[in-house]
Amino acid sequence: MKETWEKLLPLSGWTLVVEDDPMLRILMVTILAEIGIRSVDFDSADDALTYLLGTPNGCPLLVVDHGLPGQLSGAEFIEMVKSKWPSTAAVLTSGYELAHSTIPSSTTYLHKPWSMDELVTAVASLLQPGDPISKI
Repeated sequence: MKETWEKLLPLSGWTLVVEDDPMLRILMVTILAEIGIRSVDFDSADDALTYLLGTPNGCPLLVVDHGLPGQLSGAEFIEMVKSKWPSTAAVLTSGYELAHSTIPSSTTYLHKPWSMDELVTAVASLLQPGDPISKI
């Protein structure tokens, strides 16, 4: 664990990670595990939505790539989840520059390639909104 991340702890909870690149998905799950976040991961928003609809309380956090295989884009997935569970926090990532209007409201956008610190800071800011953190 990076020493600078220790000041963010304790983080807890779980997230859905939706990323079609298997190496990047594993990296994201590993980074989140290092800061105490358990992840359930999928390679498509369609599969993630099916899973999530089977959970009664939704999910506190989504980390989703925009360009995904299947019928749903990352932004569409986030909008669908937030319509059912408005308190769900979300991080949307993309290797392409997205128009501001594409990014769902109250969603943090990380342009690829993002750094590990950027991901950790975004997640910590969303999960601990009352605890201001400085840029790592």
